[in-house]
Amino acid sequence: MSDISQQLIEQVKQASANRTALTITGGGSKDFMGRQSQGEPLSLAGHSGIVSYEPIELVLTARAGTPLVEINAALAEHNQRLAFEPPTFDGRATLGGTLACHLSGPGRPWNGSVRDHVLGIRLINGRAEELRFGGQVMKNVAGYDVSRLQAGAMGTLGVISEVSLKVMPKPAATVTLKREMDAAQAITEMNRLAGQSKPLTAACWIDGQLYLRLEGASSAVASTVSQWQGTELEDSDDLWTQLREQQLSYFAGDKPLWRFSVNSNAEHLLAKEDWLIDWGGSQRWLRGDFVAAELEALANRAGGQVSVYRGGDRLQEVFHNQPEALRKLHQRLKQAFDPSGIFNPGRLYSWM
Repeated sequence: MSDISQQLIEQVKQASANRTALTITGGGSKDFMGRQSQGEPLSLAGHSGIVSYEPIELVLTARAGTPLVEINAALAEHNQRLAFEPPTFDGRATLGGTLACHLSGPGRPWNGSVRDHVLGIRLINGRAEELRFGGQVMKNVAGYDVSRLQAGAMGTLGVISEVSLKVMPKPAATVTLKREMDAAQAITEMNRLAGQSKPLTAACWIDGQLYLRLEGASSAVASTVSQWQGTELEDSDDLWTQLREQQLSYFAGDKPLWRFSVNSNAEHLLAKEDWLIDWGGSQRWLRGDFVAAELEALANRAGGQVSVYRGGDRLQEVFHNQPEALRKLHQRLKQAFDPSGIFNPGRLYSWM
C-alpha cells in the first residue's frame, strides 16, 4: 500500500505550468484502447492499496492504482464481489483504469456497469487540485454526478486518485444453459427471456451456441432450469471468465476488433460475417477489415454506436463520430477540468 497523491499533484502542477502533455497510466493493461496519444508518463502504479472496506455496508474504497485482483481477493474473503465483473487482464488491470475505460463483464445489462457502482472519487484536475466528488455511502445526493462522468473519459478529464464503490454478495447458485441456434434466433430468444422475471444474469451467442447464465437463490435457479430448455454446461465459470477476460479464441488475431453497442433487439447485422454477441444482444463484436463509415451507418440504424476496440490505425478516430452539439459539450467539460489540455490529449478524440 502506498499513497503518492502528493507526488502526483506536484507532477500535474509542473506539467500545467509548462503545458506539458501527460499520458496517464496504471497497470498498462488497456494501453491498446483509444487513440494513440503522446505525453510524459504519469504513473499511478505506485498509488495503490485498499483504503477502507466495510463488508456489512457493502462499500469499498481503494486508490486508483490498486490491482483488481487485490480487490477481488479481499472481497472473496467475505463472499462478496464486484458485480459488474470487470476484466483483470492477467492481473494488470487497476481500479482507476477500469473506471476510466468503463469496462464491465457479461452481467452488465442485469448487474449494471462500473459507472452504476461508483459512489465517489478523488480527482486531480488540470489545476493540480485534488477534489472529492460523491461519497462513501449508497444513498448519496451531492449535486452534479462528476464521479460517474469519469466512466469512459479515458483520463481526459483528470487523474482519478481514489474510488469508492458498492460491492455485492456472491450468488448462492449458478447454472449455465446451452442451446444450439443461429445468431438471429439467439437475438430474438435473448430478448424474449430477458423480459421474464427470472434470475438471468448473462446471455451471449458464440459460434452457433446460445449461453444463458442463471444466478441467485438456489430455488429460483433450479425452478428456472426446469422451465427453460437447454443443456447444463459443466465448468461454466470458465466460459464466462474467458469471455470477461477476452481470452476466447475469437479475440485472438491481428485483424481489427470492432465493438458495437446497440439496441439489444436490433436485427442481426452483416449476417455472413464473424460475430460474437454478448449482453443479451446489446454488445456485438465483429472481427475484420471494414470501412468505419459503413459500420457507423449500420450502428446508427441499430440505435447505437461502434468503435475500433483493438487494432487498426490508432492515429485515426476510433470512436463513433459525435454530433456537433455533443462535441461542444465534451470540449466544455474538458476546458472546465483540464484548462491547459494536458491530460491524455487526443486519446478519446482528436479534437480533445
